[in-house]
Amino acid sequence: MSFTVYPAIDVRAGRVVRLKQGDYLDETRYGDDPLALAARYAQAGAGWLHLVDLDAARAGGYTLAPLLRQIVAQTGLKVQTGGGVRRREDVEALLEAGAARVVVGSLAVSQPETVLDWLAAFGSQHLTIALDTRLGADGRWTLPLHGWTENAEATLEPLLARYAEAGLTHLLCTDIARDGMLAGPNLDLYRAITRAHPRLRLQASGGARDASDVAAARAAGCAGIVLGKALLEGRLTLEDALDAAGEALPC
Repeated sequence: MSFTVYPAIDVRAGRVVRLKQGDYLDETRYGDDPLALAARYAQAGAGWLHLVDLDAARAGGYTLAPLLRQIVAQTGLKVQTGGGVRRREDVEALLEAGAARVVVGSLAVSQPETVLDWLAAFGSQHLTIALDTRLGADGRWTLPLHGWTENAEATLEPLLARYAEAGLTHLLCTDIARDGMLAGPNLDLYRAITRAHPRLRLQASGGARDASDVAAARAAGCAGIVLGKALLEGRLTLEDALDAAGEALPC
């Protein structure tokens, strides 16, 4: 199985930022030119980019379509992107703007029937379902919503089984406790998911620190890894991440 490295660019108010465990009050800024950063990632060998509209993730209404068009036209990167995707028209607009895949997060938890319809309509290669999860006191993986402040009634395993049965291909799964913490990815969680659903192309997200974490995610059965803070802070170069990934061609 090929393994894809997804450098991540989170944008808020036009700036490249990272939030600690999704907290909008705990923001670190890394620059004012996301297009230039995307170009640097492309020059370093990336084939894909993970682009997030943080303003839209909270308020709805994706705002990065002009940036998305520029990135696709000027860098040659394939882009999976999301934030504020609430309607079928949002998916259509992002695909028209050049997205290779549209990332659907909270709606995939709160309105799975709607998103399952989208999966059938747009095809499994054009959607990435993003499930952010937190281990509950009862040992079940919960699915927090609304800025990770409220738990949905659904839990990870049964909801994921519904999507897998419907033909989902691309899953991005974040252990909230690891997000932005540079504590390493949750390999046990990823092994459990890939054992239960071996046909899924699982993207690890949250906690990656160095090249060994990239290699470990691949060994755990993941098909890719999203890298944010470690790249932005220079703890890991994209070249080293790609080398640890086995220099697989982006899929």
